Amino acid sequence: MSDNSPSTLDEASLHSAAGVLIFDSRGQPVEFGSLLKEPVIVVFIRHFFCGSCQQYVAQLSSVRAEALSKAKRQLIIVGCGSYEAIAAYKEITSCPFAIYADPKRELYRALGMTYETLALTPANEKRRSYLQRGLLGNVLRSIWTGPLKNLSLIGKQGNISQLGGEFVFDSDVTCIFAHRMKHSEDHTEISELMQVAGVEYP
Repeated sequence: MSDNSPSTLDEASLHSAAGVLIFDSRGQPVEFGSLLKEPVIVVFIRHFFCGSCQQYVAQLSSVRAEALSKAKRQLIIVGCGSYEAIAAYKEITSCPFAIYADPKRELYRALGMTYETLALTPANEKRRSYLQRGLLGNVLRSIWTGPLKNLSLIGKQGNISQLGGEFVFDSDVTCIFAHRMKHSEDHTEISELMQVAGVEYP
């Protein structure tokens, strides 16, 4: 279930989050608040080796640049590993959006993403549409595109039990949508996320 109440991100939490430093693909620090000067959709993935999140970001990459431009929205992605994993992640997912790293998970905590689990979709819940591969296929591909293909990134992918979420901010730094994952396959459906953000999709 999406927790999309604006009240789930209070002013104090937002102020705390704005001051957190995250890192771009070159390892340069960026204050999160500086990314909120324009309306923006912020997607937090789990870790950079997570096959489920890779599927989500690959589907997210189908969001058209002209649709974002028309809605006057940016879209960025944040992962909890090292910035060194960003280049490989962009290649795996064909992601056209800016990706940042929060290795200490300070931003995750500031925005309330404190729950950790490896649990999959509950038996009584429908799997999200971005999950195109079965469990075994997803695990095998995660291993191949992650540690096997990128030996130098082992240990730099981020905490494997960290959950992510999605947030939509308006230009006055108001959070109009906040969803924190409840399990490892719980990203918001992209159609729902874009609808809230006012972005045409597909």
